[in-house]
Amino acid sequence: MPSFTNRITQLFGISYPIVQAGMVWVSGWRLASAVSNAGGLGLIGSGSMYPEVLKEHIQKCKKATNKPFGVNVPLLYPNIDEHIQIIINEKVPVVFTSAGNPAVWTALLKQHGIIVVHVVSSSRFALKAQQAGCDAVVAEGFEAGGHNGREETTTLVLLPSVCITVSIPVIAAGGIATGRQMLAAMVLGAEGVQIGSRFVASNESSANQKFKAAILGAAEGDTQLSLKQLTPVRLMKNKFYNEVQQAERNCVSVEALQNLLGKGRAKKGMFDGDLEHGELEIGQVSAIIKTIQPAAEIVSEIWDEFNLALYHPLK
Repeated sequence: MPSFTNRITQLFGISYPIVQAGMVWVSGWRLASAVSNAGGLGLIGSGSMYPEVLKEHIQKCKKATNKPFGVNVPLLYPNIDEHIQIIINEKVPVVFTSAGNPAVWTALLKQHGIIVVHVVSSSRFALKAQQAGCDAVVAEGFEAGGHNGREETTTLVLLPSVCITVSIPVIAAGGIATGRQMLAAMVLGAEGVQIGSRFVASNESSANQKFKAAILGAAEGDTQLSLKQLTPVRLMKNKFYNEVQQAERNCVSVEALQNLLGKGRAKKGMFDGDLEHGELEIGQVSAIIKTIQPAAEIVSEIWDEFNLALYHPLK
């Protein structure tokens, strides 16, 4: 596949402007290294890792690829100081931050030569990320899986707004799993795409096989943004989701919702495969994902379809 050059590929030193999202309980070193070896940018999802586990994944990723890779760091993580220090010590080249204020850690990371990208759900937050010194932003629309913006702004609306607001490169996320969707995002001003859900359904993903099978069987309307009184998260509908919906209809307190959520709910669903009582974070685009593939094959298919749509739009 011929490589492609724009500000995103140059920033990361990659062949294709395709970023694999750093998802909790899914994105370990196997997935990240496979995507990086295929010419994209693989990300390790640190949000579900203890500090020593993150260090192990970074070191294994270094051995599995000589290409650039990164770590996604949710800024609300309780061990954030230890995570940041490990990333600096291990000389990770790229960090994607999310769920917090980028001004807190961006300057320190950049002092150590680390490229910093922040995930945003509004043009206002995108501008704050640029002012904090971030090298790029991810504009993540309402369609995305996992934690999401309360405003429920779709990618189609959010992306052009962010591109108008900031001068740094913009990566589109939310509802993107194919080359044609990637081209649509690029037409709207993105210089790259971040893809999560499709990589959950990859051979190298650490998601439980039962969860992967559930994704393949998903239809339109099988996911919904939930827990908006806590931290909004898009979930696949199951027994746990129904319990949350009933609790919210009953107007229970935030404390009661936190008790219902408990601890380890995402691990129970996505990693352990409890499809009834676990938290199953996945995007709306799961409705069109019908195969489990090697990560390299996913990258190749997306890029080939992107070029076909670009040069032969009617085929």
